[in-house]
Order: sequence, then C-alpha cells, then structure tokens
Amino acid sequence: MIIGLTGGIGSGKSAAANFFQDEGINVIDADNLAREVIAQNTPGFKSVVDYFGSNIIDVDGSINRSKLRNEIFDNEQKKKVLESITHPLVRNLMAERIETSKSPYSIIMVPLIFETKSMGAYNRILVIDCDPELQLKRATLRDNNSKEQIQKILDSQCSREERLSIANDVIPNNDSLDDLKTRSLSMHKFYLGLIKK
Repeated sequence: MIIGLTGGIGSGKSAAANFFQDEGINVIDADNLAREVIAQNTPGFKSVVDYFGSNIIDVDGSINRSKLRNEIFDNEQKKKVLESITHPLVRNLMAERIETSKSPYSIIMVPLIFETKSMGAYNRILVIDCDPELQLKRATLRDNNSKEQIQKILDSQCSREERLSIANDVIPNNDSLDDLKTRSLSMHKFYLGLIKK
C-alpha cells in the first residue's frame, strides 16, 4: 500500500512523517528525491545546467536551489522545462525506493499532489490539515522567511478546500506536537488494519 502524505507549507507534514518513520514505516520524501536527481554529476544536473546556464551553479559546484527557484517562480515556460527534466527522474527513483522497501506500507511525502493531479499514484491520500493563520506562523518561524514570502508560497499552492477534496484520511494539526503524534500513531494502526484485510 502506498500512502501519499501531503499538506500545505507549515502544516506539519514532516513532523507527522517522522512519527510514522519511528514506527518503522518507509517514508520517501519527494523533495529529497528532487534534490538527488539534480545532484552534481548526475544526468539531471547536466540537463538542468544545459538549459538554465552556469549562473545557477553555486561556489561548491552544486545547483543553487534558490537561484533555480527564482528562475522559475514567475516563468511558466521555464517551470515546465524543469518539471519535464526532473519529474520522470523522480518517478523512477521513487519506484526503486518503493520496490526495495521492507515496511508493511510506504509513505510518499509530496507537497503538491492536487497541483500535479497525481492522485492516481497512491492507494490512499493522507492530508495534514491546519488553520491557514497557524501555517503562516509556523512556516515563518521555521524558515526565517518574511510573512510576505510565506504568503506568496501559500498562494501558489492549492487551497485548503482543494487539498481536502482529494483526502481519504485527514489528521488535524492545530494543537500540540503530542496531539499530532497520537493522531499519527492511530492512523498507523488504521493502515496496518487495512493491510490485514
């Protein structure tokens, strides 16, 4: 069984993922895979640099992700090119990781399931949901970004209603980390029960 774990910026996706991981569940972070496929000396790295130019290369020789983000932020064409390079590579890597997984089910942590219309890739979709004001507050504290920057990211993601519309399961996260842990563990038990059926 493959669970797509999603939620907006600052919703608590990573914290929830950690609780599942502590129970021995294989968690695959799509963002990490996206970094891996454009790491130095990979075919993805070469393709990205060929298209965007060497000005996106950092002093250490790796791709400067914030420069790359700026390149595509308001440019739909460049964004599409980047996605056409990275998405197939990420999908292949993800398939490999799922294939070699030893846990009863796997969780793929993906920020943009609704936006990429990739609902069909998962057996169930788990949304970590929280109030938008709380998201803004958490993400601002965590990322040392201004409220305006975080709001821009929030505005670029799908709405809370859209995200909830694709959910099979929802964990509300407006309370403490302990509450999130309790809810995550009961969801874990629920998934183990589904597998046994």
